[in-house]
Amino acid sequence: MTSIASGPTGTGDASGPGKDDASGPGKYPNRFRASGVKARHLRAHVLVVGWLALALLAVAAPEPLPVARWLAVHMFLLGAVTTAILIWSEHFAVALLHAKITAERWSTARLATANLAVAGLLIGVWTVRPVLTAISAALLVAAATAHLVMLLRLRRGALGGRLKPIVSYYQAATAALIAGAVLGWLLATGGAGGPDRYAGLRLAHIHVTLLGWIGLPVLGTLFMLWPTVLGVRMKDRTTKVSRWVLWLTGSGLLVTVAALALGWRWPAAAGLALYAEGAALAVNLFVRTVRGNRPVSAAAAWMLAAATCWLLIAVAADLAWLVARPLAAAQTAIDALLPVLLIGFVAQILIGALTYLLPVVLSSGPRDRAAVRALLERGWLSRLVALNTGVALAALPLPGPAATAGMLLAALAGAAFLALAVPVLVRSGRSLLQDADKAGVARRPALWGTAAGVVLTVLAVLVANSGGDTSGGTSAAGTSGAGAGTTRTVAVTLADMRIRPARIEVAAGTAVRLKVTNNDAQRHDLKVEDGPATPMLAKGSTRVLDLGQVTENREAWCTLPGHKAAGMTMDIVVKDEKGDTATDSSGHEGHTSAAAEEEDAGLDLSADFSTGWQARDADLFPAPGGTVHKVELRAAHTTVEVVPGVRQQMWTFGGTAPGPTLHGEVGDVFEVTLVNDDEGMGHGIDFHAGSLAPDRPMRTLDPGEQLVYRFRAEKAGAWLYHCSTSPMLQHMGNGMYGAVIIDPPGLAKVDHEYVLVSSELYLGKPGSTAQVTKMRQNTPDAWVFNGVANQYARQPLKVKAGERARFWVVAAGPSDGIAFHIVGTVFDTVYKEGAHLLKPDQPGGAQVLDLAPAQGGYVETTFPEAGHYPFVDHDMRHAEAGAHGMMEVSD
Repeated sequence: MTSIASGPTGTGDASGPGKDDASGPGKYPNRFRASGVKARHLRAHVLVVGWLALALLAVAAPEPLPVARWLAVHMFLLGAVTTAILIWSEHFAVALLHAKITAERWSTARLATANLAVAGLLIGVWTVRPVLTAISAALLVAAATAHLVMLLRLRRGALGGRLKPIVSYYQAATAALIAGAVLGWLLATGGAGGPDRYAGLRLAHIHVTLLGWIGLPVLGTLFMLWPTVLGVRMKDRTTKVSRWVLWLTGSGLLVTVAALALGWRWPAAAGLALYAEGAALAVNLFVRTVRGNRPVSAAAAWMLAAATCWLLIAVAADLAWLVARPLAAAQTAIDALLPVLLIGFVAQILIGALTYLLPVVLSSGPRDRAAVRALLERGWLSRLVALNTGVALAALPLPGPAATAGMLLAALAGAAFLALAVPVLVRSGRSLLQDADKAGVARRPALWGTAAGVVLTVLAVLVANSGGDTSGGTSAAGTSGAGAGTTRTVAVTLADMRIRPARIEVAAGTAVRLKVTNNDAQRHDLKVEDGPATPMLAKGSTRVLDLGQVTENREAWCTLPGHKAAGMTMDIVVKDEKGDTATDSSGHEGHTSAAAEEEDAGLDLSADFSTGWQARDADLFPAPGGTVHKVELRAAHTTVEVVPGVRQQMWTFGGTAPGPTLHGEVGDVFEVTLVNDDEGMGHGIDFHAGSLAPDRPMRTLDPGEQLVYRFRAEKAGAWLYHCSTSPMLQHMGNGMYGAVIIDPPGLAKVDHEYVLVSSELYLGKPGSTAQVTKMRQNTPDAWVFNGVANQYARQPLKVKAGERARFWVVAAGPSDGIAFHIVGTVFDTVYKEGAHLLKPDQPGGAQVLDLAPAQGGYVETTFPEAGHYPFVDHDMRHAEAGAHGMMEVSD
């Protein structure tokens, strides 16, 4: 009978931790002690250590390194961790299935291809080479696919054992790597689309990589490795539990990643809850496995346990944030979790596993194994405390110095392990070379060459680009140098919906760096055409973009919807040796890459609305009781039918455009909780009915933020509220407005009260160049009441003859006012901007309530007899383009 300890590792390291089934020969695992297999492991772990060293070098890079953090993360995950998982998942699959050891040349080819692909991805993203990035991503997918095929073939005809289900974890994880590589390629090459889609795809990429490619094989391997490290028997129900855990975590991850990619927050949270349930089920089994006897490796046991705890903490926090915040805000939350996942979970699980496994696979016997283990466990308790303390300091909401100290502690713990692992690898390498020389076996240079090539290439890139400006002629103001070989750094600021400077002129061949700082209250980014982009920058944040040598005109812009069209653009113009501005291929000066104009569908106001469509209720409901009115408004994108048969994405308060009507009396207090659920941009709010300093209550909220806007309605009137975030023309023009009705004291009761908010309607993609051009030129596609053209012509407002009706009207604009008129009746009451212009006891009458943009008032009338009474904006251009409705008067 084969022990679990000896089955996967091939050493019989622990005595009697559990029994496998009798399907395999007792001495089968001894094949792993062959020098060829040990050499394969040694070469692979040289790569692992090399990638870890490069990751630490990237972390320590000086400030001018623009993507040091990105490089460090991907060197660690794609380089070190991926190499370790590829070699160990193959090793464990062979042992657990009692299968034939795979051919060394194919194993080497897969591992070499994966590492060359990772190096190409790092260099391609670093140097902004989309073709290199795409080729490298394809190579990584090919290597992962080959690995998956190998795992599937191992299962065919293999004897297998009770731990056979663990191999399914490796297969599912490899599929996750393929998905992660594709998502990473989209993110790196700009294929993710706008900020809304980018947020979802980035979260999907992070989750499928950390919880799929890394989390699944870790959980699967722990079913076997944990009792082996503890030196105890495996629980009888391990096989059954492992199947349940894979089903929960695998299906949960699939739902989570698909939902995040599509921007569906709640399904993503549901999938993550399934994953958390599966992980908790596995941990419950691991806890029950613990016994009082001394572990085979106390260092490995404590590190594996701590890493698993951090995984549970991270998944629970991730789930909580995903439930509580929109995806754009969840991005920030997951960024805060990265130290926990990358260091607390991934790095610690890697160090713990290697602490146990390296002595097993690289030693030549029990005595040698004990010596290697003693070396790797040297100072393990101090390293364990330092690493986990560092993770806690980095993850907790502590001041900056505490987080920095935490990262330093964790880095020192990792560096200490590397310092111990390198002598082990060198010692094992010498031993294997001596054995090969004695046996007359040729040394195999393939993977050694790959390892050296990868490490040296990436190291060269790091060193070459980490020293700042190599020319010595940078200028923070952007006024230095000309010609090839010159490096020029330009300070770029984002503020007031403008990029300054708006134009940069450089000599052909100049290497350009942009030091981008956001000085605005709302978030912005900067994307360079066919080049790099900053993340979304909060106020005061700075990032450096390295454009490399610029040889042709390029454009840069803020990618938030509407910001480019509003003027947040910058031209990078190349000048020839004579100082003349370069022209494009068509002979036009400068750069002319404006987005293609969108074509709006022709409006047919006589068309039918969609089945089930209902007009907005125009009734003014009575003011709620009490003197304090608490309201919650959520800012978000909502798609609505704004013209018969035409649906349009609107920016809304409360899911409607206009937003909900607030109603109260003079002296009432309104407590409005504004929540920004918009995943792509900031929003604020301005209530004209209140009187207070705008600094804080009208500030722009980032996605996921909220505030309470409290004001007392001291004056009566029909008031406008609207988004306070620039550019207000776009935010209001896309639906972010509403009405507040404050009754004048002693207002008489009437039979019906209606609220009609007039506005312009601009079709097309919100924030697009075409739509913003129409806004600036004041050429709307329609004029509307309560957000929808022609709606009250299709579903008239109904009263009875002789009933008195009051019409509250607010002109939301954003550019046009209104001349409100009802055909067939005369107004006997006119109230405009807080004062009566006409009362019923006066002999005169009125035909129009004229309001400038942002003004409001009401008129009253009594309908003399049954019939149909049209109401219109008496600017006939407006009336004919949607600003009309019908009063249906019955007996």
